[in-house]
Amino acid sequence: MSTIVGREYSTISKIAGPLLFVNAIKGVGYGEVAKITTPDGDERRGQVLEVGENIAVVQVFEGTSGLDVTATSVSFSGETVRLPVSSDMLGRVFDGSGEPIDGGPKIIPEEYLDVHGAPINPYSRDYPRDFIQTGISTVDGMNTLVRGQKLPIFSGSGLPHNTIVAQIARQAKVRGTDEPFTTVFGAMGITADEAQFFKEDFEKQGAFEHVTLFVNLAEDPAIERILTPRIALTAAEFFAHKLGMHVLVILTDMTNYCEALREISAAREEVPGRRGYPGYMYTDLSTIYERAGRTHGSKGSVTQMPILTMPHDDMTHPIPDLTGYITEGQIIVDRGLYRRGLYPPIDVSPSLSRLMKEGIGKERTREDHREVADQLYYAYAEGRGFRDLVAVVGEEALSSRDRMYLRFADTFETKFVSQGLYEDRSIEETLDLGWELLANLPESELKRIDPETIKIYHPRYKGKT
Repeated sequence: MSTIVGREYSTISKIAGPLLFVNAIKGVGYGEVAKITTPDGDERRGQVLEVGENIAVVQVFEGTSGLDVTATSVSFSGETVRLPVSSDMLGRVFDGSGEPIDGGPKIIPEEYLDVHGAPINPYSRDYPRDFIQTGISTVDGMNTLVRGQKLPIFSGSGLPHNTIVAQIARQAKVRGTDEPFTTVFGAMGITADEAQFFKEDFEKQGAFEHVTLFVNLAEDPAIERILTPRIALTAAEFFAHKLGMHVLVILTDMTNYCEALREISAAREEVPGRRGYPGYMYTDLSTIYERAGRTHGSKGSVTQMPILTMPHDDMTHPIPDLTGYITEGQIIVDRGLYRRGLYPPIDVSPSLSRLMKEGIGKERTREDHREVADQLYYAYAEGRGFRDLVAVVGEEALSSRDRMYLRFADTFETKFVSQGLYEDRSIEETLDLGWELLANLPESELKRIDPETIKIYHPRYKGKT
């Protein structure tokens, strides 16, 4: 007969995937931390995923391999998962569950924080308005990132999204202030080579002291991926709200996170939703994305740039589809631009930053920013449209105006979109580059820019009184 000693139970009835089903429980709560003792005496960590009448479902972070229903016991702590946090975490590397893996000492905690965080009261939210300069023209000039925003990067398998986010992590800064800025990097299901790339890149550029890494490798338990983004965000919230820092949180790859979510759902034998993902995936993702923001009375802020690889480059796939509903726009990494050798291959046409208008303009970026971005977008869209036409009727059938926009699209991609891996462009350099491109068009075509603005910033007039 199974025995129960205190809050330690050996009444496991079933093991399914990463889950244990524990019977005859009493006083166990949702989200509670569990300790699993294996048949050979080792200990593993777990968390209560569901509580029913006399039964608890426990997810085991290290996986259930080697466990036996008759020789395994589970004890419950009465507490939720908490992360020990300290200012000493800055510049450190941790695994996906928050344990140091950089050879440094353990963190001496200033406090312990629940990794699930607390929802921000909508009334206390401060509207995101402050510009974050990433040094990448397609982001800063055309799809501006604003402090407190959640702006995902949609990419595809084999595209250089890791290189792009590493560049953003190195270069991101809040201009016009000496307020502290840092980056928290949460990686889920990445390879050892990818993890080494990030570490070496930050070390080489001297940016490591401004980056805190939480790394869950592909060989690590998939179930740990559920915990990794929440731990990274908990550290970010401590830096922001306790230390008054402005924090950029980069989460890669949210697709791996959702795959782990689907694995758990299948183990629980839940009725699947779209493409086998759980029906509550929208709600689950929102508990991560909605932890970005600013609050009244707090000096710090949390800005998110989650990265997800779209299966088969399909934007209608449930993961990018639901992400797009929750977040405030998207940056699209394009396979066509990548095949043509352009870096970063960011396609400004389907990209969008819904908060861009709040973070640009006079005293934020520059007064001509909105007009320049609109005119560049229009001219580039015109040129791309004529590319499609050329494929049908040939370039000889185009008018001189059509060919002018066709050339503009090519120049825009090679000079504005394309830039060096370590090229950090200021917003002024980005806008001036935009004006150089627009100077190739007749002034009569600059219909989205006020004539007075043209007189101030157009290369033909700049510097003249």
